[in-house]
Amino acid sequence: MTAERTGMQENVLAGLIEQGVPLTVLAPHLDDAVLSCGALITHAASRTAVTVTTFFTEGGQGPYTMSARRYLHQVGERHAKALYQQRRAEDRAALEPLDITCVHAGLTEALFRRRPVSRSRSGLGRMLPELAHAYPSYRKHVTSGRIAAADAGTLRAARAIVQRVAESGPHLVLAPLGVGGHVDHVLVHTAAQSSGIPVVYYSDFPYNQRDSARDAFIHRTGLVETQWPVTEAKVELIRAYRTQLWSLFRGADIPLAPEVFFVDSRTQRDGIGGLAEVRNK
Repeated sequence: MTAERTGMQENVLAGLIEQGVPLTVLAPHLDDAVLSCGALITHAASRTAVTVTTFFTEGGQGPYTMSARRYLHQVGERHAKALYQQRRAEDRAALEPLDITCVHAGLTEALFRRRPVSRSRSGLGRMLPELAHAYPSYRKHVTSGRIAAADAGTLRAARAIVQRVAESGPHLVLAPLGVGGHVDHVLVHTAAQSSGIPVVYYSDFPYNQRDSARDAFIHRTGLVETQWPVTEAKVELIRAYRTQLWSLFRGADIPLAPEVFFVDSRTQRDGIGGLAEVRNK
């Protein structure tokens, strides 16, 4: 089944790609574009310019919180700097052979992100790292769906990155819906939503295999769901991100779940003609 046959709204995405409208994927982490949009971007890369802009591409310095240490242990690394060097290399090795441009924005991932602290509290942070971090624990803070007050600077930085994308000219922009509540996904979603540019939201895989979509946001903004079929080729692309496989799938098979997108009202209204007209001005 081709993408064009899966529904009218999917034709909007396929049609924009076929017309050569550049595609930009806003990815929180160094595997999210492939996890949630791998089949779509592979299809698009042979037809138009594709850029994956990944926001959180760095780990922080120790001492680490218990949640960060647990994650590093899961992926077989002791130091976040070495891990993120490897993760960036994985991303380039997966995407660049497909002629996809990788942009690594250099923000620090939530597990390692520190809060602004006074000099008097910095010593306490060394003894108890949780005191020095914006998101001290994974389950209680990182996946809470809430941006910490101490993390306002990161939201500003994310908005600046999206603004640069907007200034680069008309694109078909894909941004995370924020399924699962990971704060980095929520940050990129919030930055994209507030940018004023037309955005197509993707449902965050594999979180969407266990968590429901953000129905209130979808209903409030009038988003329309559409799907893109996947094949085994996407599974192989996911496997290129070797450092993340165990933490994501625990050795289980990677499901062949359709990619799910939500078209916003402006893209739905203007469709192919609307974005193509702006692009050609």
